[in-house]
Amino acid sequence: MWNIFGVILLTSIMFANLVQAQIHIEVVKHPKFALEDSSLYISGTFNDWSPGNESYKLTRKADGVYYFDLPDSLSYFEYKFTQGGWALVEGTADGKALNNRIYNRPLQNNPNLIQVTIEGWEIQPAYTIVVNKIPENTPFDASIFVMGNFNNWNPADRNFKLRKQIDGTYRIIIYNDLQKLEYKFTRGSASSIESRPGGRILPNRVYQRKKNESKVMVDISTWEDLSAGQQLYSVYDLLLLFSVFQGILLIITIPTIHEYNREANRWLLLLIGITSLILLVKVVSNYPGVSRNLPKLQLVPDFILFIYAPLFYFYIQKLLFQSPTKTRLIYFIPVVIQFFIYTAYFLTDPAVFQEKLLDPTSELKVIRFLMASVAMTMNIYYWVLSKRSIDYYKVNFRDSNSYEQNLQYLSTVLFIQAACLLGWVATFILAALGNILSLEITSSIEISIETIWIVFSMITFFLGYFAIHEPDIFRLPQTTPALQNFGKTVSQQSEINTIEEKVFEKEEIEIENLEDEMAKISFFMEKFKPYTNPKLTLIDLSSKMKIQPHVLSKVINAGFGKNFFDYVNSYRIEEFKRRVEDPHYKNYTLLGIAFDVGFNSKTAFNRSFKKMTNQTPSSFFNTIKEY
Repeated sequence: MWNIFGVILLTSIMFANLVQAQIHIEVVKHPKFALEDSSLYISGTFNDWSPGNESYKLTRKADGVYYFDLPDSLSYFEYKFTQGGWALVEGTADGKALNNRIYNRPLQNNPNLIQVTIEGWEIQPAYTIVVNKIPENTPFDASIFVMGNFNNWNPADRNFKLRKQIDGTYRIIIYNDLQKLEYKFTRGSASSIESRPGGRILPNRVYQRKKNESKVMVDISTWEDLSAGQQLYSVYDLLLLFSVFQGILLIITIPTIHEYNREANRWLLLLIGITSLILLVKVVSNYPGVSRNLPKLQLVPDFILFIYAPLFYFYIQKLLFQSPTKTRLIYFIPVVIQFFIYTAYFLTDPAVFQEKLLDPTSELKVIRFLMASVAMTMNIYYWVLSKRSIDYYKVNFRDSNSYEQNLQYLSTVLFIQAACLLGWVATFILAALGNILSLEITSSIEISIETIWIVFSMITFFLGYFAIHEPDIFRLPQTTPALQNFGKTVSQQSEINTIEEKVFEKEEIEIENLEDEMAKISFFMEKFKPYTNPKLTLIDLSSKMKIQPHVLSKVINAGFGKNFFDYVNSYRIEEFKRRVEDPHYKNYTLLGIAFDVGFNSKTAFNRSFKKMTNQTPSSFFNTIKEY
């Protein structure tokens, strides 16, 4: 029995010595915590001033006193108390910064027992984020974090873990003096980030600090990795997909058109094919599974910025001019440079790339912005070139053809392109104003970008409509001498020079007997009526009359004072007048007679008739009926 008593006594003495060998620190009083379930930590020179190290978390006793034991071997150290981070560090009673507490063994009344009172918490600029609602499919044991420009977009920073409150909300206080907070919620990884309904990528949340309010109330719609079974595609996605299917239909349909214009339409098909592919990638890359497993796919749509404009310009040249511009590889240098720059990111580790993609301050964001800026300028430049080419063609076409060619689809495409460019410029201006004036414009910019993509996708709809309803415009056009020189000259000069100044210089033609030539042409027109051919061209007429095309053009322009278009149509109008008065044609409609004398459209007929007679066909007909 005495042996057992001796062991117990010895153990008690050893335990007492062990207790006294500790520096016992107690916090007997403290102000209210920031959050109800916050904890208290000690940080100092003994732990490299780690503010939230779990190994230095104080224990709460039943009486509300917090304590922590440090080894008795410490003779001097400096320390402070925190709630888990330097944003929640102890301060003075009025919220000011507090000097470090100091432990110096020789100066301590009781070196093994330190009792302190925390007077207050240092007041710092703060944001209080309250999540009122989380997705129903959130795992019951999930931890919810917030990442943003305040923690280097770390998706699993335990210092920014939200705490669930008694009322079911999740809350966190972010102490930071940033004027604009950019953030997103995660469940601890970049793959479990919050998203929009359907799993589509959600832009960064942005909150601008207000004068007297820094409380943010939000709801989390869904998680990117848990969006299966929800609506996958929005109306925006469906519109882009319809454009993709329309593009596929065009690729199949256009080559089947009779007298297929292979030279021009191969550029059109290439343009439609690349555009459709880019639109498809644009939609697919937003699909939750793809964006999570293949995030780099989101860079692919950027290549349309430097590809579309030169391809469309080449199509215009090949379509309108029989000696088209030489394809210059220099036009594609920007997209080659873009490819090599993006290759570095294509080879980046997926996790690292995902972080760069999410971080609005990463160099990837800067590079994409610079690329878009250069591309916007380049696209405006090519749009102007294409517009000049089409405008010239419309004017010059009348010198060589007697009919109006339907180029409305090109005008429509140019109009859509102009709308996209204006939206593009407006988006840049909006972004610049947002940065300068510190405005919350993230959602506005996103809406603007998506609208531009939708408008851009409409081009394939219009091309499809004209390909089906106006197949003639995709057929091989007639060759005209004035238009042959256009492409050659443009390919040899700087695109910056004004087209009209250098492209269309005509060789002076000496005609000794102008009046004889005029009489010869007039006789042929009156006797053989070639103007009744709605597709009559300068080359056709010169071939029939055995006259060089440039000589015939000179005689018509210099002798009759008209271009070929007006000259031929003047005969058609005179023939129309004669037939209207001829009883043989009394059962014909006015439009039927117009087509019969060589006009190829109601618009061309009405316009030409009004120009040459100063009255409409109906007015002329009514005048005839009165006599």
